[in-house]
Amino acid sequence: MSFLWFLLGLAIGGAALLIYRMRLSSRLKQLTHALSTDQAGVGISLTSQLTLAIAHHQEINHDLEHVIETWKQIVNAAPIGYIQVDEENQLIWCNPQACQLLGIQFGVQHSPRLLLELVRSYELDSLIEKTRNSQQPRQREWLFYPAAVDTENVTDPRTTPIRGSAIPLSDGAVGVFLENRQEAFTLTQQRDRWASDVAHELKTPLTSIRLVAETLQSRLELPLRDWVDRLLNETVRLSMLVQELLDLGQLEMNPTQQLRLKKVNVTSLIYAAWSSLEPLATEKQLHLEHTGLESAIVTADEARLHRVFLNLFDNGIKYSPNQQPIHVHLQKDDTGENVWLKIDVIDHGQGFPRQALSHVFDRFYRADPSRSRLDRSRDSTATSLQPSSGSGLGLAIVRQIVEAHHGTVYARNHPETGGAWLQIVLPLSYSSLLN
Repeated sequence: MSFLWFLLGLAIGGAALLIYRMRLSSRLKQLTHALSTDQAGVGISLTSQLTLAIAHHQEINHDLEHVIETWKQIVNAAPIGYIQVDEENQLIWCNPQACQLLGIQFGVQHSPRLLLELVRSYELDSLIEKTRNSQQPRQREWLFYPAAVDTENVTDPRTTPIRGSAIPLSDGAVGVFLENRQEAFTLTQQRDRWASDVAHELKTPLTSIRLVAETLQSRLELPLRDWVDRLLNETVRLSMLVQELLDLGQLEMNPTQQLRLKKVNVTSLIYAAWSSLEPLATEKQLHLEHTGLESAIVTADEARLHRVFLNLFDNGIKYSPNQQPIHVHLQKDDTGENVWLKIDVIDHGQGFPRQALSHVFDRFYRADPSRSRLDRSRDSTATSLQPSSGSGLGLAIVRQIVEAHHGTVYARNHPETGGAWLQIVLPLSYSSLLN
């Protein structure tokens, strides 16, 4: 009897061992699944296959470590800066160029630290946050003011123009490439200074030519008067170009000091600017269509803001087809930490070419040279109504004035009308809205 129990126990133990061996074999096959047929071979035991699998994965890990080390060397030797933050905005990687550009001490051996503790830059934090939220590459340019560590140089901080290009990474991490734009910034300043100097030199002779032309205009008979009229119109256009260059130069030197701030009604300015250009709009049977807030009172320079709407409406009238409205929409935006006033100006024209959207606010840039200057020489009064010289400075002035008010202006094409969509965003920190 005991012998039967012994055989039963032996059978049960053999069955358990067989099941264990089958599970172990299945597990080993899964571990060795990554091996190719030539590596596994025929008749090789599972233990040998497992050994080969371990060696194979070690080789893969070694290759990956080599690739990572190569990329680290490339990033460290790159001529532009690169930083990387995790999902909690902790700095986990910073190459030497970025450390020098941002004025921080951070190496590979350092543990992750909150970026805000090392770099006090609202623009950089905002760029990273917008990239993480949208999961789309973002780009931004700003003037970086490093924290002063030398008490002797606190009154003369070193500012650096930076262009940041951020890309979303896995697990909420964000990588940012930082480019020092000091050389381009200096060249732009030299170009603007040269243009301003030339404008100063041209202002006096153009005034003299205009006075002579106006004197001759009343003393000559047709057809000689037509030639003087054309000369006077071109002189006025050149005088406007000179004045625009001088205005831009003054705004760029001291943006906020050139403003005479007071409480102004944006809606009243919009209608006043449209009234100034209404003779031009009447020729094409265009009308203004205002929606949104009925009244918006902001703290701004009334004359400068009036110039902004003149230039925007002038562009809309130029490129809109006949019998179409110019849409203006005002709305309050308080979704973020600050309160803003958004002003949308939309026309029904052909819109901006896609390649021109990033350049429409540059000086002298004209997306379509054939349409850049409207021929109004047939009417001398029309020239006086034209707010821009037609040389690509109208939108550049708009951006300069809006930025002097600590605002932003965007250029897009409207998805419904297909025309130009210019949006102005002004802060309302010291303003009130009347709904």
